[in-house]
Amino acid sequence: MNAIVTVIGRDRVGIIAAVCGKLAELNVNILDITQTILKGNFTMVMSVDAGKANVEFDQLATALEKLGEQMSLSIRIQREEIFDAMHRI
Repeated sequence: MNAIVTVIGRDRVGIIAAVCGKLAELNVNILDITQTILKGNFTMVMSVDAGKANVEFDQLATALEKLGEQMSLSIRIQREEIFDAMHRI
């Protein structure tokens, strides 16, 4: 199952390493990363393969949200089909 992880926050060191580390811990493969820093605001969009994750999708979403809270970030994951449908409207 492919999914899109979106990370939004302030420009700070360690965001990519922390998110990639959490995904690796949960056995989620990263397919692609795009990042933008504009006036101190950081946005990262990751395409991931969560098909072999060690947890269910809801648990994966919760783990990423907890990481976001710890780092003062917004981290969300959506199934790719939902993400694509939203952008076609």
